[in-house]
Amino acid sequence: MLDEPQTRMRTRAGSPSPSSSSLTSPSSSSPAPGRATAWFPGLLAVGLVLAALNLRPAITSLGALLEEVRDGLQMSGSVAGVLTSVPPLCFAVFGFAAPRLARRFGPGAVVFAGLVAITAGLLVRPFAGGTAGFLAASAFALMGIAVSNVLMPVIVKRYFPDRVGTMTGLYSMAMALGTAVAAAATVPLTNALGGGWRLGLGVWTLLAAVALVPWAGLIRDRGEAAAPSGAMAGTDATAARARKGTGTASAAGTAPAPGSAPGSAPASVPASVSGAASVSGGGLWRSRTAWALACFFGLQATGAYITMGWMPQVFRDAGVPAGTAGLLLALTMVMGVPLAFVIPRAAARLRNQGPIVLVLGACGLTAYAGLYLAPAAGAWVWALLLGVSNCSFPLALTMIGMRSSTGAGVVRLSAFAQSTGYLLSIPGPLLVGVLYQRTGGWGLPIALMAALLVPQMVAGVVAGRDRTIEVETGMRD
Repeated sequence: MLDEPQTRMRTRAGSPSPSSSSLTSPSSSSPAPGRATAWFPGLLAVGLVLAALNLRPAITSLGALLEEVRDGLQMSGSVAGVLTSVPPLCFAVFGFAAPRLARRFGPGAVVFAGLVAITAGLLVRPFAGGTAGFLAASAFALMGIAVSNVLMPVIVKRYFPDRVGTMTGLYSMAMALGTAVAAAATVPLTNALGGGWRLGLGVWTLLAAVALVPWAGLIRDRGEAAAPSGAMAGTDATAARARKGTGTASAAGTAPAPGSAPGSAPASVPASVSGAASVSGGGLWRSRTAWALACFFGLQATGAYITMGWMPQVFRDAGVPAGTAGLLLALTMVMGVPLAFVIPRAAARLRNQGPIVLVLGACGLTAYAGLYLAPAAGAWVWALLLGVSNCSFPLALTMIGMRSSTGAGVVRLSAFAQSTGYLLSIPGPLLVGVLYQRTGGWGLPIALMAALLVPQMVAGVVAGRDRTIEVETGMRD
């Protein structure tokens, strides 16, 4: 399992083995020192990328064919609004369960199970009979996405502690790529397969199935993975000690033990990122930074799911052909490919991420103003600006890694910020659907989207301040 390298490092250092509350239980098999040193980091990186590619096609492929699905299943605008609210609902409910599942089965097993759920849901969803079955299959796929969402920052923090910005950017870029490809290719694939929306949605099962391969390999070789290579050396505990007294968070997240050579194994290994750290003076509920990050995450998720679920319909109602509307959504999503790599790296170099938050928010406000005044005439410009604004997502993921100085803190903050944030984002897409049906136009829905950007910018500025949840709450390693 993915925690096995850290377990053996602890054993070789002569430290006690992890407690039963760790993310994985120690393997009973004897380690094979050095056997997996070469392949483990590369396989894990490939697994992260392939998993990230599958975290949004279930949503954006549906957005591109929402009108056809509504007609085929005889959905009203309000029911379609419920459908576009299912992703954040599932992310909120199942995201809270991710840390507990990871403690019991290990993060690698949970991500693998999540990918199995995504594959099964995408396979069954198009052929489910009626709206209820379609919603149930969608929820099953989204359950798998939810747990993977939460555990991605955790795995990055634990296994790439000195590359938090780079690895977050890598899988965020892959996530944006998968989102964009699904948005752009779903309509052409549907036409190529005979024009049926069911096959157009079901084809994305193949991409999910491919992602199962590296994660199955990681789980199968759980007892033979050697310690992380020098690129992943360093410990959360060491970093926490180094930062005590300064109260600052480092993008690198950790540092090698004093006196160790670069790339050497650390002298001490942190407690598991299971959240088993002791807490003094309360938990995340009393952290202003955690709440600000949850609100920022929730509001950006609201805008993202409104965009993925409704933007093609906005353009189609303005007279844009269906295929072009899908390409416009793809442009919005593809902007995240380069920016999802650049923004986390830039954010990791800044002590305060507030300026980035404001720039992204300003792009979103400009885009919504354009959609209100001239949706068809400037469609490509508005789509591009919305794509820039939607890069608040990789920024939020980066801040999750930076606002905690320990692995235990990251897993708790990731679960809290993502699950609470997704819970806050549920009403947005639903309300847009209701307003659209009641008014018959996009004036009020677009005004709502623009208005939500204001508190998002405020919350992002607060979350971007240079502080950690450990300092605010008194959490200890």
